[in-house]
Amino acid sequence: MSKPLQGKTIIDLSHRLPGPMAGKLLADMGAKVIKIEDEKFKDPFIHGLFAEMDNSFPIWYENINKNKEVLRLNFNSEDDQRKIQELCFNADGIILAIPPKVQAKLGIELEKLKANERVQAIVLPKASKEGLSHMHDLNALAISGLLTLHAKTTIGDEVHPPFLPIAGINFGQKMAFDLLATLLKSTESKSVEVIESFLFESTMDVYGPFYTENLREHDRFLHNGLYPCYNLYKTADGDFIAMACVEEKFWQSFVELFDLSFSMDERFDTTGKIYNELKDYILGLSTKDFSSKLGQADICINILKSS
Repeated sequence: MSKPLQGKTIIDLSHRLPGPMAGKLLADMGAKVIKIEDEKFKDPFIHGLFAEMDNSFPIWYENINKNKEVLRLNFNSEDDQRKIQELCFNADGIILAIPPKVQAKLGIELEKLKANERVQAIVLPKASKEGLSHMHDLNALAISGLLTLHAKTTIGDEVHPPFLPIAGINFGQKMAFDLLATLLKSTESKSVEVIESFLFESTMDVYGPFYTENLREHDRFLHNGLYPCYNLYKTADGDFIAMACVEEKFWQSFVELFDLSFSMDERFDTTGKIYNELKDYILGLSTKDFSSKLGQADICINILKSS
């Protein structure tokens, strides 16, 4: 079966994470995605401050953009400006994440694109509908209030950001969704359709329902370690056990395999007693010992190797 966006061309005029992530998802669905970069400045993930401060960024760049055609052109060259115009005016969709002054230099101002006869969808990534015009992933999580839950449930004195830029990744997904919806609308209206996509609002739309005002008094939930049956545990040799034995059959199998005496009700203990007993027990096992006891049992338990 052919991929649903096969035959569609998307121009990716974005950099760093959300826009390129949106382009990746569209490419995964079969679209021909052409990422256009200034040959002098490239993408910050591979050139300049970000690339220099953290070597994960060039790897992310490679992974996010590997299925695209990357064109590095001279934004000051009239010939290259015409190439960019031709690509944009003949595309099905554009991720337009460059400043208005750069759009004007390249001859692809929004008004010119909207006046184009070809049916197009354009997504404009922005920080928020109101207020701040600049923000990072961490700012969106902080303003939304969601970061408070992460900070309050961190054990110890050191508090670090979440393990990945989840707001930025989500923003990329929302941007791809917005572009697809706008592309559908443009085929019906027979005209260029433009949509603005926002980092902060996309964070609230997707994550907000899970930590609303009437939940703010709670620090712990099933998914962040409230119960012993759904938690992370460390082994004697520094690896981790991911346990999700919520259902009775999984908890019972776990208890029997490891010859433990915990009752069904104790899997939902919230005093910390059962969690601490289980933590100490698993900490006394090597990963090999734990794996041997677990065997091939399919009971929602996984071993996480630390290296």
